[in-house]
Amino acid sequence: MKTSRRLLPWLVALLLPMATATADETCNSPYLANLIKGQEDYLHVWTLGVPGLGDGADKLVTVDVNPRSAKYGKVIDVVSVGGRGEAHHMGFTDDRRYLWAGRLDDSKIFVFDVGTNPAKPKLVKTIVDLPEKSGWVGPHTFYPIPGRMLIGTLSNARDHGGATGLAVYNNKGDYVASHAIPTALPGAVKADGYGYDIAVHPNKNVMLTSSFTGHKNYMMDLGKLMADPAAMKNFGNTMVVWDFKAMKPMKVLDTPGAPLEIRWSLNEGDNWAITASALTSKLWLIKQDERGEWQARDVAPIGDPAKIPLPVDISIAANGKSLWVNTFMDGKTRLFDLTNPAAPKQVYEKVTGKQVNMVSQSWDGKRVYVTSSLLANWDKKGKDDEQFLKLFSWDGKELREQWKIDFTKEGLGRAHHMKFTAKPSGVAAISGPAIADRGAPAR
Repeated sequence: MKTSRRLLPWLVALLLPMATATADETCNSPYLANLIKGQEDYLHVWTLGVPGLGDGADKLVTVDVNPRSAKYGKVIDVVSVGGRGEAHHMGFTDDRRYLWAGRLDDSKIFVFDVGTNPAKPKLVKTIVDLPEKSGWVGPHTFYPIPGRMLIGTLSNARDHGGATGLAVYNNKGDYVASHAIPTALPGAVKADGYGYDIAVHPNKNVMLTSSFTGHKNYMMDLGKLMADPAAMKNFGNTMVVWDFKAMKPMKVLDTPGAPLEIRWSLNEGDNWAITASALTSKLWLIKQDERGEWQARDVAPIGDPAKIPLPVDISIAANGKSLWVNTFMDGKTRLFDLTNPAAPKQVYEKVTGKQVNMVSQSWDGKRVYVTSSLLANWDKKGKDDEQFLKLFSWDGKELREQWKIDFTKEGLGRAHHMKFTAKPSGVAAISGPAIADRGAPAR
């Protein structure tokens, strides 16, 4: 496995102070520039191809989501990338001009130009060297840092198990470095080396990573997987606390049950993050104790854990006071009050589909988008295999469906990850850190 140590330019950039974000999705990296102010114009949906449906290939689907538009709630563009490789997650480069989208099966990464004309993204590069250069497979999280893309992966090329790591590419799409998630750490109760999400708190110089499972598990039929006791042991049960500037793991946290998405509170002065464990159906709080040590503890159940509702995605409010949680098996979208993050309280729930996965809210919290697909082999069968994108309005009391796009009826496939963009007149540059190597991907 090759690792470059020539990272000084972006490490210097990380030392500079960050600006406070004032708009956009709440899950984005704090290093993302050109943040949307107010109403988003477009929603991009990374979509899994289905054999015999349309062209059968994975694709980026763009939807007009501005209520002032004549095409509001309609698909306005589709970019097919060919083949099916388990399309999963996406992330913008730090300048927001390019959108990187990964596939968990073949580990290909597709780079789209969304800055020139966000209504019509253009595929400009396909990166195929992740396994060869890093040793990792299953690119999952695309997290922009100054001049670079930090990629969290789910598995490894050696045995397709859960031990994995992080890969660093520059904005041109060239490999820079890799960092293994620890399988052992002095003083750690246990360290499994599993990966999933990435979240950075710049003011604390802290990065958190969470854990899921390897290629052999996530490509297996869900029913067969859950009936296989040996396979069910191969899920991550930890989170790792890193020194971000040094990219050095400092502590392993015991968080049983596959902790997935990580969300830092964006409220100024807060020093905590929250995640949800899929298999144990709990919310976990990661916070410094009175000695400044990072600790993790489960603080609330999500539904009835005995029924394995399978929490899959979360979206925190911009003020850190509430959290949306989607649970796949029961098709519910739940809202938790985080006024006291050490004791979250569920205050609302609604069945939003027969199966639901991703949830993204606008910065003002008034719009909540939901998609349906988890993984091709984990989605439900028959009539319960709904594939959709839905927009709900939220007035503080009730989610009200505004429109729905049936991805099966439209011949598009399985709707998974979402990202917002805006017309050039709808964005405003935010003063951020000095950016090193802010190049566009090579064409």
